[in-house]
Amino acid sequence: MQSLTRVTDTGYWVDQMFAARATRCSGVLRRCNAWVDRDIGRECFISAMRMRGFHLIRSADQFTVMCRNEPVEMIF
Repeated sequence: MQSLTRVTDTGYWVDQMFAARATRCSGVLRRCNAWVDRDIGRECFISAMRMRGFHLIRSADQFTVMCRNEPVEMIF
């Protein structure tokens, strides 16, 4: 049986996340809080969003990223 190698380089995961079509097309990304904490680190994740000017929302166990820097209006 072949063993799997876990990638622990945070830069790799951030690059993979921003290679997603949603980020290139001003879409929306969702990531589980536990995944962010385990594979990237919350501070690294937050600073990557801030550096790109994206909006970041945390609700329950999910982060939601609005992959655009235009104003966001919360309706309710």
